[in-house]
Amino acid sequence: MKNEGSMGLLGLTAMEERVYRHFLRNPGTSTDDLHLLFHAPRQDLRAALDRLTGFGLLRAGGQDRTLTAADPEIAVGLLTDRRLSELHHELQQVTRPRHLVEELRAEQGARSAAGGGVERMTDLGQIRDRIDDLAFFAREEILSVEPYEALTPENIEHARPLDSRCLRRGVRIRSVVREKALSDPATAAYLRELCAQGARIRVAPDIAERVLVYDRHTALVPADPTDTARGALVAREPGLVASILALFDKIWDQATDLDRLLTGPAPDGATLSPMEREVLKSMCRVAKDEIGARELGISLRTYRRHVADVLRTLGAGNRAHAALLARERGWI
Repeated sequence: MKNEGSMGLLGLTAMEERVYRHFLRNPGTSTDDLHLLFHAPRQDLRAALDRLTGFGLLRAGGQDRTLTAADPEIAVGLLTDRRLSELHHELQQVTRPRHLVEELRAEQGARSAAGGGVERMTDLGQIRDRIDDLAFFAREEILSVEPYEALTPENIEHARPLDSRCLRRGVRIRSVVREKALSDPATAAYLRELCAQGARIRVAPDIAERVLVYDRHTALVPADPTDTARGALVAREPGLVASILALFDKIWDQATDLDRLLTGPAPDGATLSPMEREVLKSMCRVAKDEIGARELGISLRTYRRHVADVLRTLGAGNRAHAALLARERGWI
């Protein structure tokens, strides 16, 4: 995020500043799953919320556990007065920073302009934060065209909790990726994992477009398609978003379902024993191995050995992948 930590002089940690800025952009946010958005332990996020509430920077908005950020002028004033009291001998260094008030007001204004127009962002950290915000608050559908050739482990770890949360809440995810991405085992496994959770993934042999659309009213595209380092445009203008949706639909219609590319016949003679079939069903039904082992009346060690055998027989990289392959082959 741009100038992250600029409120540190006034006594806020980097996490506390991020949380306060978030509530400026998104007033009335529920705190239930907020730690997922910030990729932080729940207790750390709770501590930041408690301190900000104690400082008066966040205020409760009723009985629904939503919070609203104090006006930047008030917030900066409260922090300044508090800091001056603590560090009186540094009075000349701690003054009311007008530039910070204006910067915070700019973020507040970006939210109020959400009804239309185009916003340009050049800071990569700010772009990543905006993408996380848009995914976190999506209610109906997320569409994407992403021409990456592979996802790094860090990319996958960052995306997994937000993607899973969206799918659990019933948000539809449709994505088109480059066929070359399937050559990377970790990327292919993650795409299969998303499919197993309900996402729809299609593959195109050669795509250069990069498109993200949230709830069919907010689109994010590169400012310069030939140089993504030059930033991104966030569009809410209905006519422009409609054109981007038409581009997505055209790419989607010409792409191939991931399942059709990756589904293959079981290896010759490959089958599961009766116990392995029971373990496979258990894997798809229960969250913990201990529960599955207890239900089948076998030891945990034996249960996990059967799980490993099932994964090997199916050629699956993980349990979600195994469930998908088993359904495709009619084994469950």
